[in-house]
Amino acid sequence: MIGIDRSLAPFVELGVHTFADVSLDPDGVGPAQRVRQLVEEIALADEVGLDVFGVGEHHRRDYAASAPAMLLAAAAERTSRIRLTSAVTVLSSDDPVRVFQQFATLDLLSGGRAEIMAGRGSFTESFPLFGYDLADYDDLFAEKLDLLLAIRESERVTWSGRLRAPIDDQPVYPRPVQDPLPVWVAVGGNPQSVVRAGLLGLPLALAIIGGEPARFAPLVDLYRRAAAQAGHDVPAIGINIHGFVADTSQRAADVYYPAHSEVMNRIGRERGWGPTDRRAFDAQTALEGAYAVGDPDRLVEKLLYHHELFGHQRTMIQLAIGTVPHADVLRAIELLGTEVAPKVRAEVARRAPATTAS
Repeated sequence: MIGIDRSLAPFVELGVHTFADVSLDPDGVGPAQRVRQLVEEIALADEVGLDVFGVGEHHRRDYAASAPAMLLAAAAERTSRIRLTSAVTVLSSDDPVRVFQQFATLDLLSGGRAEIMAGRGSFTESFPLFGYDLADYDDLFAEKLDLLLAIRESERVTWSGRLRAPIDDQPVYPRPVQDPLPVWVAVGGNPQSVVRAGLLGLPLALAIIGGEPARFAPLVDLYRRAAAQAGHDVPAIGINIHGFVADTSQRAADVYYPAHSEVMNRIGRERGWGPTDRRAFDAQTALEGAYAVGDPDRLVEKLLYHHELFGHQRTMIQLAIGTVPHADVLRAIELLGTEVAPKVRAEVARRAPATTAS
């Protein structure tokens, strides 16, 4: 059996992702205000030295991000260094040709900073919206990912599948600055998706939004094993988490909890989850819990703990869940860039030469 190398990789990237949540209250933050806030948040993340900013795709009233590439394109004109990614593109219900064209254009606008984070989607509204059958949920993703990678590989494409019309020696333009344009596979807890990413040799973005992060370590091992068995050098690994940082841990929890719990309970009612409360939330902010919430030192401790578990290269934190006040999100971004990221990078660099495990 192929062994698993759990050596700690250099942890060099810290970023933020969002779904551009809007208020369901008519007097709250609406889509017009929220998308402008979002561009401001991305510009600040670039200014303070964060590495990546992601915008997710949703087709619901409570989110303003049904077209992430457009929002990221606006941010490209306000930034110079930060990488710009979807988080995620619901590839199953989109067309790979248009996805590639949009993100290739973003890559041109940004001077080579675009990425695609492709996933099957945790919400299903886009499937009936674009005329797809949920019975084909996984097959759609597998087939369209295959086409997306074919387009990435060559500007002239010949391809056929079962669920999408074939392409016969057709060119796809524009071509991006980056060759190849980075494509990550985003997964929750599905082992099949993890194995698929490993076999394809694609970077993995693992979402951890509940439960103990340690329980996800076997999925990362499975990914590494699949990549090794397919003959690939293990690609990059990222984790996407919920979290918030403020000047004090009490302030971070008090700001983040009301909006976070409102969203989680609202979605929970749709999906049949039990309700959450402050006690359950606080338990998840402990070192072994899912949420990275606290002052900068507490965030550093949490991110280093995650790195010990996964040996990954990227962490993206979803700060603005629900109606977290914009000013507090900006302060959180500032703290992440100026206090958290430098300490995490320095400590991982210090540990890396002497820390290996078999």
